[in-house]
Formats: sequence, C-alpha cells, structure tokens
Amino acid sequence: MKTAITAVCLALFWASAPPVLASEKPVNITQTVKAVEVMHQGKKVKIERNPDTENMLDPDFSLTSRPCPPYCIQPMYLAPGVETIGELEILEYLKKLGRDASVMVIDSRDGDWPLRSGIIPGAVLLPWQLLHPAHTDAEKIAETLVFRFAAARQGSLWNFENAKTLVLYCNGPWCGQSPTNIKQLLALGYPAHKLKWYRGGMQDWKMLGLSTVAPM
Repeated sequence: MKTAITAVCLALFWASAPPVLASEKPVNITQTVKAVEVMHQGKKVKIERNPDTENMLDPDFSLTSRPCPPYCIQPMYLAPGVETIGELEILEYLKKLGRDASVMVIDSRDGDWPLRSGIIPGAVLLPWQLLHPAHTDAEKIAETLVFRFAAARQGSLWNFENAKTLVLYCNGPWCGQSPTNIKQLLALGYPAHKLKWYRGGMQDWKMLGLSTVAPM
C-alpha cells in the first residue's frame, strides 16, 4: 500500500513540476568550462558544444561497420613514448596556438573528408600522403620537416631538438591516416615525446557536438 501511495505522490510531483526546456539546459565542455577560444588562421574562434540537446551525429560518422582493411580499429597506444590524448587534452594544446609556436595541431585526412565534416579550429590540414615516401618525394618531405615542423637538417642527419610538438588526428578510432603519419615521423627519427595522437579524431569530436570550421 505504501509503495502505491509513494508512486502516486511521485507522479503528482513530476506532473506539477514546470517543464525544463532543452534550450535552458547548459551544454558545457566541462562543469566549469563553457567554451574555449583558439587561434585559427590568425583569428579567434570559439570552440563550444552544440547547445541543442536533440542534436544528432552526422551520417558520415554514424556507420559502425566500415570494411577493414582499410578502416581497421586502431590500438590505444601506437608506439612507446607517443601519448594518446582525448578532447580535453587537445583543447589545452589548441589554447596554446598563437602564443606558442612550438605546438602544431594537424588534420591528416585526405579527399573530401575535411570539406564534408570541417576541421577542428586551430588545426592545419596536412593530408597524410605529404609525409609518406610512397606518395611524396624525399625532398618535399624534408621541406615540410624544416619549414613547417622546425626540424633542422645536419647533412644526412636530422636534429629535432627545436622541432614542434605535433598533435595529429584523423577520422577516429577506425582511421589509419594519422597513425601512418606518426609511424613515418618516428621512422625519420622524430622524438616520440613530441608526437601526440588524438585517437578519437573527428568521430568523437562530432559525437560530442564540438565546433568545427571549414578548411582553408
């Protein structure tokens, strides 16, 4: 009897409580962070989550069973010393852009993926082929290392002492493009501790409703 009375009381309480509209519910990044400002192409861009609590994932990232290969599930750790990071960690790196030239965030995707889904604000689009010897000649790869990553050439050797910390991502846990870049960089001698991998990539970024921008 008491159970029935309690259930009726709860029903009356919820029926009488004013409805909470989706627009009144905050969709923060964390409990204390609503948005993060980053530099993108010399301008400030605000990264925040979509405030619509009914927003759904893009169709491009809702497929669960892409053929493997090439869309195989990636490991959590790519190589010793290479740190795998999540959204809050990549946001900390993005916040450094514009005031810390030693950090670079790279979108490794090719084709029309960046056009269809946008890129993370602050990231530089550098398709994975540009660092792969099967697709780009050695001299052009060397130019990228020197002029974009601040590595130094010493004859036939490389000096990465002042090279940038690179944060790489692609489409998500089933994407091999940024892992391929990281493995190629390691093969060239790039220090593992200067390579960070956002494994979740666009899949997780979109799933959390975070802001994107069109690639330039």
